[in-house]
Amino acid sequence: MTEREKMVRGELYLASDPELVEGRIRARRLLARFNASDAGDAATRVALMRELFGEVGADVWIEPPFQCDYGTQITLGAGVFVNFGAVFLDPGPIAIGAGTQIGPNVQLLTADHPLDARTRAAGPELGRPITIGERVWLGGGVIVCPGVTIGADTTIGAGSVVTRDIPAGVVAVGNPCRVLRKI
Repeated sequence: MTEREKMVRGELYLASDPELVEGRIRARRLLARFNASDAGDAATRVALMRELFGEVGADVWIEPPFQCDYGTQITLGAGVFVNFGAVFLDPGPIAIGAGTQIGPNVQLLTADHPLDARTRAAGPELGRPITIGERVWLGGGVIVCPGVTIGADTTIGAGSVVTRDIPAGVVAVGNPCRVLRKI
């Protein structure tokens, strides 16, 4: 099994594998073009998003600068909006539902590492998926940790660190993020 296949399956893999290095170089080149694109040239930005990401719905918009590892692991539903400064680390899949709004400087981090120090020092890592439902709002500076699912119609308050799943239809805030109330 290749390191890429291991990565996609959520198993320990070596990011230094030449195929994965080339995948990140591909993404960096596309991101450099995307982040330098003219603010008025929506057609170029949409074309670059479609080349970079695994799936892009209609009317998706991302404000540069934007960073990710591979892009191919990211799916964006129709009408997703991502504000300035987002970082999506995507060795694991990131699925964002239609109509979701993501505030500035949000981090979606699927990258994870072994807790055992000797194993971690040997270099393997893994990715655990992040799933965000439809019509979610992530406030500015939110960090979503590996393996988290956020239910549809939920609002996550600015600056929250989401370490566990959050159900649908709630307001949740804090570090660690906790449900305040149902909407």
